[in-house]
Amino acid sequence: MPIIEITTLSHAGVQAYAMLTEAQLRNRLDCSQGIFIAESPKVIKVALDAGYQPLSMLCERKHLTGDAAFFVERYADQLPIYTSSRELLSQLTGYTLTRGVLCAMRRPGERAVEEVCRNARRIVVIDGVVDTTNIGAIFRSAAALGIDAVLLTRDSCDPLNRRAVRVSMGSVFLVPWTWTDDPIATARAMGFRSVAMALSADSVPIDDPSLAAEPRLAIIMGTEGDGLPPEVIARADYVARIPMSHGVDSLNVAAAAAVAFWQLRTRE
Repeated sequence: MPIIEITTLSHAGVQAYAMLTEAQLRNRLDCSQGIFIAESPKVIKVALDAGYQPLSMLCERKHLTGDAAFFVERYADQLPIYTSSRELLSQLTGYTLTRGVLCAMRRPGERAVEEVCRNARRIVVIDGVVDTTNIGAIFRSAAALGIDAVLLTRDSCDPLNRRAVRVSMGSVFLVPWTWTDDPIATARAMGFRSVAMALSADSVPIDDPSLAAEPRLAIIMGTEGDGLPPEVIARADYVARIPMSHGVDSLNVAAAAAVAFWQLRTRE
């Protein structure tokens, strides 16, 4: 399949990059599975290495022989590769492309919690976190700091949101994850004890030895503003806090997650 030069914003085949919202990409473009957009050569390569299926690419012209040369060589005869100038692509997408390359990919089917957590010892539960940057940063820390799986409540941001994928540097493709309606009950049924990260009167410091000693632990992180709902805190087996200095009361959820993942990691 030849490389396709586009000259207008309405060129057939580029709807996924320009005319559809994240919700439409997820639910409407292909009702059976949906589509997501990966941005930048490094992130796209991580996704491909993890087995995600590419559908098309959008590439700034100068990158065809630069950052995107690997993809052109490998996929030019398998899927459409659309190209144009930096200026037209910025008009098309509404933003300046990171490293000049986007890839539309098939969204995988939702995985069962039991499958995702089968061999896990440390998991994170993301409860109601809606900021794309925070979701991406949490996934990046999870991959780097020994978290085996991620469970998200359905009111959380989609990890395959374009910005979340980019901020994670592709880590959303490295850590198994899925959605759940009742993460605490689900985790408990699989033998996990849970720790809610919250500033409550009965919380213990995050370096309490009993937390690190748990063989299977679910770390629950809450929303950016209000934190975890009281009912979630009440149902958790532990409530933990990160000790603060200089009158600071809390950290951003992404920063707090990184601290929690490191402190509560398995020690073997």
